[in-house]
Amino acid sequence: MVTMRDVADRAGVSIATVSFLLNDTKPVTAATRARVEQAMAELGYRRNAVARALASRRTHIIAMAYPALDHKFGFSATEFLTSAANAARERDYHLVLWPVGNDGTELTELLGQGLVDGVVLMEVQLDDPRVTVLQELATPFAMIGRTSALEGLSHVDIDFDQTVEDAVAHLHGLGHRRIVLVSGNLTDPLFSTYGPYVRSEAAYRRIAPEYGLETVVMECSGSTQAGQEAMARLIHNHPDTTAVMIVNEFAALGSVAGLSRLGRRIPDDISVLPLLMAPEMAALTNPELTIMRTPGPELGQLGTEALIRQLEGADPLPPQLVPAKLYPGATVAAPTGPQPKAAAGRRGARKSRS
Repeated sequence: MVTMRDVADRAGVSIATVSFLLNDTKPVTAATRARVEQAMAELGYRRNAVARALASRRTHIIAMAYPALDHKFGFSATEFLTSAANAARERDYHLVLWPVGNDGTELTELLGQGLVDGVVLMEVQLDDPRVTVLQELATPFAMIGRTSALEGLSHVDIDFDQTVEDAVAHLHGLGHRRIVLVSGNLTDPLFSTYGPYVRSEAAYRRIAPEYGLETVVMECSGSTQAGQEAMARLIHNHPDTTAVMIVNEFAALGSVAGLSRLGRRIPDDISVLPLLMAPEMAALTNPELTIMRTPGPELGQLGTEALIRQLEGADPLPPQLVPAKLYPGATVAAPTGPQPKAAAGRRGARKSRS
């Protein structure tokens, strides 16, 4: 078994120097670090994570808190996680997934055991109990998402205003004048303050009238079955709809199946544009979905970097908003039938909710 003494002898340094480097207890020069790390690689030395944690009082483990019981784990969430894990590994940290609830109870119990150095919060609510828990325990954390009060909170998020603006502009540019938003179910207590639902709907209600469009929002829970049921309501209540934007990726999958069963051709009769989806999930439907691609790879990396900067005492990462980008598929096209003339700005827009 290779020991620290073996590494020290190979690198030509003292055992104490090797210990300082391994446990981050004292700085070493770049040249010395390079020699020690080369010796470790040549000898096949593996660091003892437990000993390192005891010596430095840090585990070099960070957790991604994802409320998996409330939110299904799809391809978009996988992109956030894998990107965060890669960013952590590049900085010599390990990332673990904590599928804890949004109420903060499990988070309190886990943090009390000293298992991690800090937490990256996912699926953030506008009023998120987990933030209070982390602040009370003085645990470093960063958010991929935003609460309503952000002062002093490290965060990155999707730019929902820009994402919805780009989606509406694209559809409007193709000639669509009946564009419906299928948002989340804000009457469900679990999602009444869920940031992506609230912010997407608020952006749509602001932007649609600017294009002279009637504002129609339909609520839908996050399942494929709910997506199918939403399309039945859409065709019944708003039969002149030519394009639908859908926030939840699972509901979007269901919408394609639902429209097909109702005899609607996509995109000939109606265009379908999910606002937040990963390409791997878009490829599951026939035709393949045109999507606003969730910036999971970017935000996973940025959220992890924001947390590690706190842990290392570096300059904080400024808050950043990253929009979803249009990703080509086969479910969006120009409407085939004649379109009504759009109203002139906000004055001509009518508002309704289904």
